[in-house]
Amino acid sequence: MNHPAKKVRALGLCSGGLDSILSALVLRRQDIDVAWVSFDTPFFPAVKAHKASERNNIPLRVEKITADYIEMLKNPNCGYGQQMNPCLDCHALMFQKAGQIMRADGFDFLFSGEVLGQRPMSQTKPSLRYVEKNSGFDGYILRPLSAKKLPETIPEQQGLVDRSRLLDISGRGRKRQIALAKEFGVTDYPAPAGGCLLTDKGYSARLRDLFKHQSSYTEDELNLLKYGRHFRLNPETRLIVGRTQQENEAILKHQDVSADISLNTPNHPGPTALLPKGAAPDMVLLAAAICAGYSKVPKDVPVAVQVTALGGVSTITVIPVLPRDVAKFLILS
Repeated sequence: MNHPAKKVRALGLCSGGLDSILSALVLRRQDIDVAWVSFDTPFFPAVKAHKASERNNIPLRVEKITADYIEMLKNPNCGYGQQMNPCLDCHALMFQKAGQIMRADGFDFLFSGEVLGQRPMSQTKPSLRYVEKNSGFDGYILRPLSAKKLPETIPEQQGLVDRSRLLDISGRGRKRQIALAKEFGVTDYPAPAGGCLLTDKGYSARLRDLFKHQSSYTEDELNLLKYGRHFRLNPETRLIVGRTQQENEAILKHQDVSADISLNTPNHPGPTALLPKGAAPDMVLLAAAICAGYSKVPKDVPVAVQVTALGGVSTITVIPVLPRDVAKFLILS
């Protein structure tokens, strides 16, 4: 009695972008059972991956890896890109995590949408090779869009994948991907913009400041770096001042009510301000004056600022400090 051949299964890293989508569809065209994993941290959420999964009917698993990621991020072997982006060690860590899932769940190999030469630092041949060697799964990482320009992988050697039906895309152009998307009927995909906050200059400056002044960080603290203006008032005190109503709401959403102090001007339109981990009384006064300075209150006249902490709500009266007078405290670079 002949048993049907076991279906080949592949697990891909998914960012949610077009290259991720196409790499999965190229393999699915070979009747390979594809699934995705997306790794979630405050620096790169899995929102786009969720959308790509729904639109293309590809199962998605999302794993939070913030704690392990922070350990790598503090001292990446290959250093950083222009900002705080440790691209090579980031990719190696993700493939390491994906490889563990591959082994545990019976997948045959890993894949990604990386295209040779698309990114000048992280997608060169030496860079792709570094990632593979340091993932712990050397030979099991297939890049379907550029496979013909890269060494043959173990799944190709074993006949699990037909190399002749893989692609040889390289370089920064997108014409071939767009044509391939049309061929597959893929019309809804995000623009090829970087989704990683670690490439953002402002976010990276705030993160460097956090690393300098603290030894541990909560998920909420890392999320707070996305919002508002950030001030370093002294080595122990950081102040965040919202710029819009949306930011004010986000700041309060990520507040640790057991430790943080929030400030606002209850009688005038103005920002929500936050002192993560609290502050000494003189710093609370300074923070209140800065908060008032960014609100729509008359300048040079006393104004009431509401201070909310675990101990309750109080009101202090301050003279607003204008933005130009606190520019020296801004965390910019």
